[in-house]
This record gives sequence, structure tokens and C-alpha cells, in this order.
Amino acid sequence: MLPKREDYAALRRDFAWQVPARFNLAAACGTSAGRADKVAIIEAREGEARQVTFGEIERQAARLANVLKAKGLKRGERLAILLPQMPETALAHLAAWRLGAVTVPLAMLFGPEALNYRLSDSGAAGLVTLSSCLGKVAEYREGLSDLRFVLTVDGPGEGAEDLTALMERASESGEIASTGPDDPAVMVYTSGTTGPPKGALHGHRVLLGHLPGVQFCHEFLPQQGDLLWTPADWAWAGGLFNILLPALYFGVPVVASRAQGFDPEAALALMARHGVRNAFIPPTALKMLRAVPDPAGYGVDLRTLGSGGESLGREAHEWGRSAFGLSINEFYGQTECNYVLSSCGAIGVFSPGAIGKAVPGHDVAIVGPDGKVLAAGEQGQIAVRAPDPVMFLEYWGRPEATREKYIGDWLTTGDQGVMDEEGYVSFVGRDDDVITSAGFRIGPGEIEDCLIGHPAVQLAAAVGKPDPMRTEIVKAYVVLADGYRPSEALAAEIGRYVRERLSAHEYPREVAFVEEMPLTTTGKVIRRHLREAAQREAEAGEAR
Repeated sequence: MLPKREDYAALRRDFAWQVPARFNLAAACGTSAGRADKVAIIEAREGEARQVTFGEIERQAARLANVLKAKGLKRGERLAILLPQMPETALAHLAAWRLGAVTVPLAMLFGPEALNYRLSDSGAAGLVTLSSCLGKVAEYREGLSDLRFVLTVDGPGEGAEDLTALMERASESGEIASTGPDDPAVMVYTSGTTGPPKGALHGHRVLLGHLPGVQFCHEFLPQQGDLLWTPADWAWAGGLFNILLPALYFGVPVVASRAQGFDPEAALALMARHGVRNAFIPPTALKMLRAVPDPAGYGVDLRTLGSGGESLGREAHEWGRSAFGLSINEFYGQTECNYVLSSCGAIGVFSPGAIGKAVPGHDVAIVGPDGKVLAAGEQGQIAVRAPDPVMFLEYWGRPEATREKYIGDWLTTGDQGVMDEEGYVSFVGRDDDVITSAGFRIGPGEIEDCLIGHPAVQLAAAVGKPDPMRTEIVKAYVVLADGYRPSEALAAEIGRYVRERLSAHEYPREVAFVEEMPLTTTGKVIRRHLREAAQREAEAGEAR
């Protein structure tokens, strides 16, 4: 637990990790001792919401664990979970952990190829899903030799058994497996922004490693009346580790919404209707909320608002203050090592344009290629000192990639950043996102932040396009806001807008308008796809 202090230095001084010798996520999040009648999950539905108590969760997780045990799921085997935000998602995780099995969360937006890759790579023994998802699995089912059973939570389907019916006949008794903090518990696949997704395997301690960051970002959660929600899929580390599991651990209610895709008006209405007090909203979704004319008119009453996954930028911070009357506490991490930097407006740890300071318990630095810590103001790679409870165990089946993730004692993130003398870290861009133009190294974040300040721009991404004279030029890909149409004149206007506000070497010399931005399921822009498109354009130009 994060000690309540009014001073950042005192917080860091007084914090100490307390990782027990035996720890199981199901015992930590799924037991109802002292809170059986307390609401754990509020399932948002059309009309009246369904409330699920901790007592019901414990009983149903035990039943599901016995179903999985009867299906032969053993300790260490992988159970894939392809479900939206719903109580059954939590139950599937808790049931597997009760047996000492490893869960593999899968995003609902994945298509057949993405699912096949992850099911095959993980060697999943079982899958819990919806009947509507069976078609996406069927195409590759015969080739998944490790997949022994498929269970659907909403009735039987072709090649799948009805989980609800099986649970009705199952016992509510059964012990929780005795596991250590380093025993494997969950494998989350990376977003694939820099190549094929890798399975980041985490131990049961991963939740303990997240808690200080969650409490720091949400200003000493839990507080009276707190209620959590995120539009992020619970299959993503941001939805699972930043919201769902901390909520269950602390006994704070969490709202579950099955909505696929982000509708800004619906999100505001949901937060107002259910009295959400603490939200995690990724930057892309926040930028979409900015298009709503009067967000304050919905009656949303947030105590805390966190955002992470991509750099937020000053524009969004200023909008957040005017729209919700609070500081958006930006945080930073990645699938392998999450929630290690954060802001905390309640104690003055906040600097617009920065992604926060090191969360108490984590040692974060900017390092050079040799692993040496760089001085304040120098650009290098954001790194986290090992060991750390929040760090992954390994990349599944990829020992070489695991070794390459470290330089000495430092876990490297692949992200470029700068730390100032006060300890605030500013995000520059991923190693492969940094643009080299006329001898300058340019991070896309600042350019994108400036671009979305233009009234015509809803979403934007900046990449380097090969150029024979400058090595690369900055090219911007833009999704226009409602009411604007693509034109050469508008492209030139947007370029001038950035040049006047940033500098002559940073402005986009080319602006391309696109209908939609390539995004990962977690809402991050896949700049790799845009770089590849720019590369092809450059090669075609040379051929002419």
C-alpha cells in the first residue's frame, strides 16, 4: 500500500515493497472475506445495470475452476480468454489462477489470424469466449493441436460447450493453489508496434507491482465513494492491471461495459449514469472526447482521471482542466513493465508535457546504449532497474529476446525520453519512431501534440519519410474533424500551423489525409504501418 504523504520525497522515502513468500491472484482478488455483500462489478446494460457481489464472484469462480479442472486444465497450462468487459471475464481469470494455470487475455477486436497466432504461440489448452466469436476461431481450429476445449459463456456453439450449464452442476468447494509471487499467472501479448507480438509472461506478483502506480495516479485510491471504469479492453494490460484487478484487490466497484469501439458521447453518459469517480482513458479516446461540444453538460463527476499508452501533450491537459476541472494524471509503462512513471496532481507532481516522475518503489532513469545513466536534459532510453515486482518474467519461448530487453541491471523500454533536474520524464518517441532529418533527431510526440491543436485535426501521427537530401522529412497522417474536407490548401495550412508553433525543421513537409488511423487494440497508433507506407511512396518516387 502507498503511504499517504503530502510530499513526493517523503512518499519515496517511506515506501517499501511487501511481497509475501506465497501469493496467488485468485486469493488476493477473488475471496470475499469481510466483503461478501459488497458490490464488486457493475455490468452496464441497456436499462437496469447488473450488480455482482464479491460473494457471488467467489462462488462462481470456484465453480468455474472445478469445470476447468474436469476438463483437465493443469497447473502451468494456458487458458485463453476472449471476452469483453463482463463479470465472466474476471471469473475466468480467477478460476484459472485458483488452479495455478496461466491466463492469456485476448482482445475482442482481434481477427482470425491474430487469434490463431496467439492461441498457437501460447499453446493454449482451453478457450473461454462468446458463441459469436467461434467463427473467428473455426478457420484455424484444426491446426491448434494444443487447444483441447472451448467453452462459451452465452450458450453452446459449434465445437464449444455451454459453460453456464457446466457451472450449474459444479461444486463451489475447492482449494486455491499455493503459488509463489514468481510463479507464472498471466501472459499478455505486446501490441506489435515494432514487430510480431510477443507473449510477456508475468508472475502473480505483477499486481503488487502495479498497486503503487494505481494509487499514485488515482491520488491515494481507495477513497470513500471511489468507483472505477475504463473504455480499455480488459484484455490489455491497461484494462486488466490498471483497473479490473486493482478494483477487486481494494474492494472498489468497477463498471463493466461491453461496448466495442469508443463513442465519446456514450462514454460521458455512462460515467454520469453510474457515478464513475476514477477513470483511465487512453490518449486517443481523450482526443475523441475533445470533439464533444459540452462535456461538462453530461454531469460527469470524476475525482481522478488517468491516461497512458501514448504521450498526451499540453493541448489535451489544458482541455482536461477545462472539461473536468482536474489534472489528467499521465502515467507511463509497457506490457513488460507497467505503471513505473506517473503524475499525482493531489501532491503537486504534475508537469504538462511530461509523463510523470518515478512511482515510489520503482527506479527509473534515462540511459545510453552502454547502460550508463545520462545527466538531466540528455536524451536516451527510458529504463527501469531490475529486480522490480512489476517486471515480466520472460518473453514466452523467446529467451534471446528476453536477454536483449536488458542492459546490465536495466530493463530497457525501447522508448526515448529526457529527464529534467526535478525528475520529470518527457517522452520523445520509440527508438524506431524517432525521425532523423537534416541532422536533427525529432520525436513525433511534440509534432502530433501541435497538430491536434489545429481545429481541422481530430487524430494525427508523424513519421519519417526517406528523403535523399535530409535523410528523412516529417510526414503527417491526419484524420480530419467533422466538417472539414481534404484539400491541398488545408494540407499547406496545417503544415504552416506546425511550423509557426514549433520550428522550421520539425514541421511536416507532407500532410496526408486518411479516413482512419492504424491502431492497436489498445488505441496506440501503429506508426510502423505509416512508416512502411511512406517508405513505399519514397521508393515509388525514386523509380519515377
